[in-house]
Amino acid sequence: MTNMQQEGLTMQIRRFATYAVAGVLVLLGLSSSPVRAQRAHAYARAHQQVQASALVQVVRDVTARFQDVTVAEHAGYFLQFGCVSGLDYGAMGLHFVNMALVLDGELDATQPEIVIYEPQPDGSLQLIGADYLVLADAWHATHTSPPELMGQLLHLFEAPNRFGLPAFYTLHVWAWKDSPTGTFVNWHANVSCDAYSGHTR
Repeated sequence: MTNMQQEGLTMQIRRFATYAVAGVLVLLGLSSSPVRAQRAHAYARAHQQVQASALVQVVRDVTARFQDVTVAEHAGYFLQFGCVSGLDYGAMGLHFVNMALVLDGELDATQPEIVIYEPQPDGSLQLIGADYLVLADAWHATHTSPPELMGQLLHLFEAPNRFGLPAFYTLHVWAWKDSPTGTFVNWHANVSCDAYSGHTR
C-alpha cells in the first residue's frame, strides 16, 4: 500500500470515527431526554409526597389536643351542619367550625378552620381530621390564583351548596383516620354518620 493510499485510509477512518462519535452523542441525547423527564417526574412526585406527609404531621401536631372535643369547643370550635354524609361515598363526619378563622380570608396550616369528628356507638366523638376552608370571594380579593396549602390544591364548592355557604374552597386532611381513597379527598369512605343521634358528649 502506497503512502497516498495509507493517508486516504487514515482520513476515511478518522471521518468514520467522527461520524460515529457524533451519532453516539445524538443517540445519548435522545435517550437521556426521557430519562431526564422520568427523573424530574419522580423527583416531583417524591417532593409532593414529602409535602403531603408534612401537612398530615402539622395537622396531627396542632389538633392532638382536640382529641377531647370540649378542648376544641373551648378553643372556639362549634358543631355546624350536623353530621355530613354522602349518598354512596362515605361521609365527612361532624364539622366543628371556628368562624373567626373562616372569616379571616386566609389559610394557615397551623390553624385549621374546622376539626372533624366521627360519632361512635357509645356517643363519644373520635377526632379523624381537619378541614381548611376559605370563602372564595375573600380569597380572590387578595390573591390571583386558587388557594393551595403545602402543595395541596383546595377544592372549590360552588354556590348554592348543601351547607348554605357562599362559594368556598376547602381541603380535608384525614390525619387521624386513614382514607382508602386518599388523604385529601372530601368524602371518607370509612367514615359513617350512623351513630349520630343529634347529641354530642
